[in-house]
Amino acid sequence: MEAPRDQILVVRPGGRRAGPPTPGMDRWEAVATDRMWAGGARTTSGMSSGWHHHGEYESVIFVLTGALRMEFGLQGAHTVDAGPGDLVFVPKGCVHRESNPTEEDADLFVVRAGRGESTFNVDGPDT
Repeated sequence: MEAPRDQILVVRPGGRRAGPPTPGMDRWEAVATDRMWAGGARTTSGMSSGWHHHGEYESVIFVLTGALRMEFGLQGAHTVDAGPGDLVFVPKGCVHRESNPTEEDADLFVVRAGRGESTFNVDGPDT
């Protein structure tokens, strides 16, 4: 939903829309402006997303439930894991993929600051 400039907005669950697609992820969008994107994702148990980056956007991901594993770096060689209550920072242009290594679905809340398109799906990380 595009946020109006002169009023405070409440986005209820029924007011959310599908977010930018990446294979393996179910994203939803709550608010998008010309400098910010906010929404979330649900990842199912055992899933692994496609490789992607968020262009000129920096992202902060808050893990609400479940677990999040992020792979990134040359040939995807680096990994970080996060659980409920953890915040994950993703710098602009960082090619990565998310996975859920647990038997529980995960819910994530995401805020991105930047400009341009918010999601670019790619074949993989740099080699």
